Amino acid sequence: MGKRREKERIAIASDHAGRELKEDLKEFLDTVGAKAVDMGTNGKERVDYPDYGFPVAEKVSKGEIDRAILICGTGIGMSIVANKFKNVRAALVNDVYTARMAKEHNDANILVIGSHVTGKGIAREMVKVWMASKFAAGRHRKRLDKIKEIEKGMTMKKTSGKG
Repeated sequence: MGKRREKERIAIASDHAGRELKEDLKEFLDTVGAKAVDMGTNGKERVDYPDYGFPVAEKVSKGEIDRAILICGTGIGMSIVANKFKNVRAALVNDVYTARMAKEHNDANILVIGSHVTGKGIAREMVKVWMASKFAAGRHRKRLDKIKEIEKGMTMKKTSGKG
């Protein structure tokens, strides 16, 4: 008998505006072979998105978890918070195409969704596509390397030409 494969752990968090979608996506993750690590919020009271985006992005930044999903009303706030962290590539996506490109071209390790602008069905499809997509590397690796240099506080060397 083969060794049972452990489910990928994906952190998920939201503010009050995204809580309902977060709960739906937690259940959905289980159906596509992942385990949701719920990092809040779990109440209906108004909360501040940085209080939930920060600990998730910190776990991804430190390599304690490989991937995460953040949700707020528009997704903009969570994107801003998450992208403050080194080694985080949080992508706010609005459709299946941007979800796929977030992984293939940008190797996004945090998917950000706006609950006020994205329905549950499309959110599920975006998560499924993002999880199934692979980083294309090639010319995209060079671009991510430039971002890593910026994160180090160094100046970026400009290159010209194709790619």
